[in-house]
Amino acid sequence: MAKSRSEQMVERLRNMQAAAPDIEASAVVSVDGLIMASALQQGVEEDRVSAMSAAMLSLGERISGELGRGGLEQVYIKGNQGSIVLTAIGEEAVLTAMARQEAKLGMIFLEMRRAAEDLVKLVG
Repeated sequence: MAKSRSEQMVERLRNMQAAAPDIEASAVVSVDGLIMASALQQGVEEDRVSAMSAAMLSLGERISGELGRGGLEQVYIKGNQGSIVLTAIGEEAVLTAMARQEAKLGMIFLEMRRAAEDLVKLVG
């Protein structure tokens, strides 16, 4: 039996996390703030992650446009216990990843870009 789009997205998220083990959790969120697929840790609220991801993407797009930086590619947030990276998936969704504090960001960015390229086919 063929897998649903949602199941294929979750599988891609898990593959991304396997390739970059410093990614602790990830999700695909619509620009409207709805969760499309997730591989989040226990205790993480999907609705909260999806709403904040969509808000950050929207704000990042506005800032990038207003300050003449072109189309938004990525938002990076660094906290003292880790980081959050948001990468656009086409025009309709965003890939959100939460990484450990000691994460190698180059690897995170690379794997997220690869995942986003695959996910754009499933989102549209």
